[in-house]
Amino acid sequence: MKQALLVIDVQRSLFDVTPRPHEADAVVVRINALSARARQAGVPVVFVQHEDMDSLAFETEGWRLQCNLQTVPGDVMVRKRTADSFLNTNLGDLLAEWSIRRVIIAGYASEFCVDTTVRRAAALGYEVVVASDAHTTHDKTHASGAFIRAHHNATLADISSFGPKIAAVPSAEVHFGV
Repeated sequence: MKQALLVIDVQRSLFDVTPRPHEADAVVVRINALSARARQAGVPVVFVQHEDMDSLAFETEGWRLQCNLQTVPGDVMVRKRTADSFLNTNLGDLLAEWSIRRVIIAGYASEFCVDTTVRRAAALGYEVVVASDAHTTHDKTHASGAFIRAHHNATLADISSFGPKIAAVPSAEVHFGV
């Protein structure tokens, strides 16, 4: 089954701030490992970048990808303005052009952009694999980033109403193959 890796919102103004997201450095390391394995298998790597009029303004320092995130020529960049990586972007067109049927999702924020994109992908008919240790968020007043990630891994993997399977799998266990 043809796959693509989607890395959502791993940007400087979200990762290189104080306080930092839960396991920020470890998540970037895991995403880099996923990306390297995807590229080696010929799987497209797509970096989705959120933008707004403030700290994520297009082409500002805060909008750029996190400093330690590894990209290579051939990786694809997609700009978005909502929590949904598909809404008003070219992501769906790219995935259709590549005949993708399964997306592997990692990035930021577990409860917003990751969650929304996972649900939208499943609603559009894509099988979804959430890299369960390669997405993160900041601690909130009501829950820690660790709890939020664990909650979304369990909740998303329990959804069957869309039809396609949603799985939450540790990044080291994500298999890339065409």
